Amino acid sequence: MNEQAWEKIDSLIDKNQNTTLREMFAKDPGRAARYSLEAAGWFLDYSKNRIDDEMMRALFALAESSGLKAEIEKMFTGEKINETEGRAVLHTALRNVEPDAKVFVDGRDVMPGVRSVLAAMGDFAGKVRSGEWKGWTGKRIRNIVNIGIGGSDLGPVMANIALTPYSQRDLRFFFVSNVDSTHLAETLREVAADETLFIIASKTFTTQETMSNAEAAREWLIGQLGAKEAVARHFVAVSTAAEEVAAFGIDVANMFGFWDWVGGRYSLPSAIGLSLMISIGKENYAKLLAGYHAMDVHFRTAPFERNMPVIMALLGILYANGYGAETYCCLPYDQYLSRFPAYLQQMDMESNGKCVDKSGRRVTYSTGPIEWGEPGTNGQHSFYQLIHQGTHLIPCDFIGCSRTHNPIGDLHDKLMANLFAQTEALAFGKTAEECRAEGVPEALVPFKTFEGNKPTNTLLADELTPYTLGSLVALYEHKVFTQGVIWNVYSYDQWGVQLGKVLAKGVLSDLTAKEPSARHDASTNQLIARYRKAVGRQ
Repeated sequence: MNEQAWEKIDSLIDKNQNTTLREMFAKDPGRAARYSLEAAGWFLDYSKNRIDDEMMRALFALAESSGLKAEIEKMFTGEKINETEGRAVLHTALRNVEPDAKVFVDGRDVMPGVRSVLAAMGDFAGKVRSGEWKGWTGKRIRNIVNIGIGGSDLGPVMANIALTPYSQRDLRFFFVSNVDSTHLAETLREVAADETLFIIASKTFTTQETMSNAEAAREWLIGQLGAKEAVARHFVAVSTAAEEVAAFGIDVANMFGFWDWVGGRYSLPSAIGLSLMISIGKENYAKLLAGYHAMDVHFRTAPFERNMPVIMALLGILYANGYGAETYCCLPYDQYLSRFPAYLQQMDMESNGKCVDKSGRRVTYSTGPIEWGEPGTNGQHSFYQLIHQGTHLIPCDFIGCSRTHNPIGDLHDKLMANLFAQTEALAFGKTAEECRAEGVPEALVPFKTFEGNKPTNTLLADELTPYTLGSLVALYEHKVFTQGVIWNVYSYDQWGVQLGKVLAKGVLSDLTAKEPSARHDASTNQLIARYRKAVGRQ
């Protein structure tokens, strides 16, 4: 991170540390309008942040000093910015809906391949939705079970729930990710084998959790239907490993590929989204991609001063690095976005949870924040107390839609009233004098005083649609990318997830071996021994 640019921000934090949001709004009647903007179907009000014009200029200077514009172009044009893995980062190509677009990697245009897979997904999804695709016994498919993990699960789960109003309601969708047998077993209890399609999402067809669940599902299906040949009618693959897919029993004609320049947590608009396309249909899926692309274009072309992902990224850096905020909260006031915070957790924490910079040197500043959240209004009766009156500074994003898909009485008015009221309360609080004016007994005044000055962003769309969901996901993708550039870390590798996987293989052999090796530390050896005794292996 550019130290000279940061020094200016630090000095402004010191200068303004005693100025509250209450005072800022009182002095500046035009503040709300000035610190708001629209892009790709979303309206952002970021006026309830600890900023003024001077601070915003300093933050934009920080972005400029990081070479952000050049890094954005590198990503969009296929340069191998994932340097530790030697890969381009081109999830933006997956949703480039411009018919004549060309994007090159190693001198080859990737767009024909993207369009070909998208067309194949559309054809297959149409057959399942219409009932043309039949199972082994001739029955139509009514249950779709997606088996994947990480980005192969979180994205499809989140989006399928988010776009439920656009789904084909006579189809049911299930998602299995955990290698805990309970996850698969409870799902299989809900479905009939002769009406179920399994989507196995694993690029290499070697992911331990995914393939363990896939093999168990295959054995269950064969046991239910009595024929190995049934696998080809009830399993399809999202993978590039044709040989392994065929060995599993899946017809490679029903294998939908993607590329090594698609990171798992950014893969929803790739073939990983097959379950979503089956659910909402290719026309709505096209609208999802159009929303993604609209935000991509905005991010690539808008000046930083009017660039929604850049502004949100800079505000996050202000609190993480300037005010010491360790966590960041996403609060969607829309039940359909109930899994959006979990989706953002992986996107953000797996991307920027790094302790070394691009040169391999340990960073001297905080990087990726701890991200969490829950839908409103549930969170208000859970953890908002800590946000309002606790000792931690927790910046929050509030997300809402002006129209609901399910109008029932005045419920939506009440939901949105809570959203707006929470951001007001967090910003302005309640002073001791206001408590006394309301007749609060003096002994209770300290307990009913709210400090306020808690920063929030508010994101509003007219309605949650495939288009606005796509643009919302892209907004946060580009926010995370921008922060990674400024922190000078590689956002598109995830070496931290590998060590546990490697060690798990050795532990597994000791759990199941005739005699354990006792090669681990004392604690792990003790746990292995206790487990083996409990399951009757010693």
